[in-house]
Amino acid sequence: MTPPDRISSKTAEAQPAAVFVAVRNRLPEVLLKRADFVRAARGRRQAMPGLHLQAFDRGDDAPPRVGFTCSKKVGNAVARNRAKRRLREAARHILPTDAQAGFDYVLVGRNQATAARDFNALMDDLRRALRKVHK
Repeated sequence: MTPPDRISSKTAEAQPAAVFVAVRNRLPEVLLKRADFVRAARGRRQAMPGLHLQAFDRGDDAPPRVGFTCSKKVGNAVARNRAKRRLREAARHILPTDAQAGFDYVLVGRNQATAARDFNALMDDLRRALRKVHK
C-alpha cells in the first residue's frame, strides 16, 4: 500500500476527472421540510405513467430544489425505498439540464409503476413532465 504522502502522478491525474463527474451529476438541493412539500402540492402538477410531478415557482433566481415521496399505496417500506431510489437517480440525470431556477419540484412515486417501469422510460416521463409543467 502506498503511504498517503506518496501519491503517484498517475493517481493525481485521475482524481480531477472523477471530481468533475461527481459534481456534474449532482442533485439540486433536496427538500426536507413538510412546508416545502405542501407548498409544492399547491403548484403545477403533471401525471405521467411512471411518476407524478409537482412544481412550485418560488419567484426567485435561486437554484432549483427537489423532493421525493411515496405513499403507502406504493407498497411496503422496501417497495417505497426502491421507488424513491429510482426517482432520485432519474432526477440526478435529468434535473441538472432540464430544471429551471426558482422552482421546487416534488417527484411522487406511483403504485406498481415507478419501481417496475423501465428506467429509460422513467427518465423520459420526467423529461416530458418538466416540459409540460414549464409551458
